[in-house]
Amino acid sequence: MIFLQRLRTNCDQYAAKTALEFVRDDGVTVVTYRQLEDNVLRTMAYLRAKGVAEGDRVAIQLPKCLPFVYLHLAVMRLGAISLPLNSGYPAHELCYFLQDAAARLLLADTEMRPSLLALPGGVPAVEETVFLDARSDEGFAALIAGYDPAECAGLPVPQDPTTTCLMIYTSGTTGRPKGAELTHGNLTANLDALHTAWGWQPSDVLLHVLPLFHVHGLIVALHGALHAGATVCFLPRFEPERALATLCARRCTVLMAVPTIHRRLVGVADASRYDLGHVRLITSGSDRLPDDLFARFQATFGHTLLERYGMSETGMLISNPLEGERRVGSVGRPLPGVEVRIVHPETEAPLPDNEVGAVQVRGPNVFKGYWRQPQKTAEAFTPDGWFRTGDMGLREPDGYITLKGRLRDLIISGGYNVYPSEVELVLAQHPAVQASAVIGCPDDEWGEVVVAVVVPRPQAALTGEDIISHCRGYLVNYKIPRRVILVADLPRNSLGKVQRARLQQEWCERR
Repeated sequence: MIFLQRLRTNCDQYAAKTALEFVRDDGVTVVTYRQLEDNVLRTMAYLRAKGVAEGDRVAIQLPKCLPFVYLHLAVMRLGAISLPLNSGYPAHELCYFLQDAAARLLLADTEMRPSLLALPGGVPAVEETVFLDARSDEGFAALIAGYDPAECAGLPVPQDPTTTCLMIYTSGTTGRPKGAELTHGNLTANLDALHTAWGWQPSDVLLHVLPLFHVHGLIVALHGALHAGATVCFLPRFEPERALATLCARRCTVLMAVPTIHRRLVGVADASRYDLGHVRLITSGSDRLPDDLFARFQATFGHTLLERYGMSETGMLISNPLEGERRVGSVGRPLPGVEVRIVHPETEAPLPDNEVGAVQVRGPNVFKGYWRQPQKTAEAFTPDGWFRTGDMGLREPDGYITLKGRLRDLIISGGYNVYPSEVELVLAQHPAVQASAVIGCPDDEWGEVVVAVVVPRPQAALTGEDIISHCRGYLVNYKIPRRVILVADLPRNSLGKVQRARLQQEWCERR
């Protein structure tokens, strides 16, 4: 059953049950499944009045709020394509996405009005821009109140699994961002696999602390809970103490987060005083979970984090098990319906277990292609239909997959391969290192040399020579950093993933 049809069924079956809660400083807004369906239908009628039709791209640039949820679901129910965009994009950067997607309508936060209206010639490519006060549920409710839900209640729910319903722009680390087209079939296959793998139940309460413009927060978290008929408890922004207090007060059973969030949770003063015994599942993704953080979280809260792996183009691919060994450093085994193979980076011949190679995947969750970029789409797939993830990894004999970093992050120094993750694991063992990122910088003699960008722990007396001396005890010579750069922090994206390209741009030119 297509996700949108399942959600409609859930709205009937669990009509009086809480679907969404939005926790603000001034109170909590509660939305039942019946009210969710009503709000989505009214929003559909509002969008139809704006001229939105099948196949139109509708851009949503709003902070985390209930109107975002209604608009996103309504767009897909109308057969249009939802285009969620980072609320932090400035006006000039936003223009690229609107032009590339040829968006018909932009729904933006009122705080964007001055900068968007100041653009020479106005907002490009968009027929209409609507500014919404996302911080006021009442304001949006008043906006759609005059639209009759019955107008759209009889419309058929989209059923074609091959039709694009969502477009997520990739991070663009190898050039300008590309729009990954996800279909109804892609979403449904992924949600069905996760429902089985993670044991979703209608009784679950998800604490939602992630952005809504990304696959992790939108599909895996929000869609996952609604697919199960569960309850979503939203925090508009992540605050570690508030998150822990809400987990306990609301008796939440599921938390999905990224390593940066987990590190801040264990960093709360006397964090172990929060009893999370009622929480059944805490996942980690969107970046590698450091081994020390895996252990610290377990020691602090008594929970073993479940690490998993996915991409904008595929949703979730691999997961440690709900029951069974959650192996430190590994992202687990392929989800139901997903095939994974490890191949030689150049010949693409399959490699035996325990050999590092390029990770390729295949399955019904894998995206349709890049929006209006047939050449990029063709380059992303092998002739026999495997998607080239761009990640490096190895498969252990029992099927567990361990990632070794991005293929483009691979450092080749003097003809030898150096995987940044293996050097970073050694750096993490130094007691004065809080965080690190290893990059390759061009070198006339060696081709590339290993450079470590290190964030020292507060008040730690740390030098580059300390780091190099530490590495000598663990690494072969060609893997030891030739340079160590001490910084106050690492550049990260909205989900906490280190932006290596920025580090290379900033530090590789400095000698």
